[in-house]
Amino acid sequence: MAKTLIAFFSRADENYFGGAMRYVKVGNTEIVVGIMKELIPADTFKIEMKEPYSPVYMTCIEEARKDLRYGARPELVSMPESIDEYDTVVLAYPNYWGTMPMAVYTFLEHFDFAGKTILPLCTNEGSGMGSSEREIKKTCPGAAVKKGLSITGSAAARSKSSVERWLKANGLM
Repeated sequence: MAKTLIAFFSRADENYFGGAMRYVKVGNTEIVVGIMKELIPADTFKIEMKEPYSPVYMTCIEEARKDLRYGARPELVSMPESIDEYDTVVLAYPNYWGTMPMAVYTFLEHFDFAGKTILPLCTNEGSGMGSSEREIKKTCPGAAVKKGLSITGSAAARSKSSVERWLKANGLM
């Protein structure tokens, strides 16, 4: 039987919402993951950095830019033992400087995704998917990387209909 894994990176604390800063206890990407879990049977794995970025938004984005500039691969708190049992991986993340957070690269480079389907989902405040779909294809040779879904982070809690259409279009519902 086909199994699905939702692997995601999400950041709470101070976040940017359409021109203003706001503190949140649950990150936008994790909110969308919660919606997906209501819609489809899937296991989840939260990609968490051993040394997380600052809770202060402006400091966080500078730390993330530095990691991108140097091609950092931050150490993660944990890693699934295997992803062999999964046919499909929904990969959810915020847009950091036009691509995925570097911790997502750490996760992707740890496994062989050949023969698997990857569905990218990116939360952002207007910057869309950036280059993340292209980067996933480059990082995961042999995987079928489907068209991603861009969700405006500040509208994450109201994204159920978009998520549902996307999951249906990709055969998960």
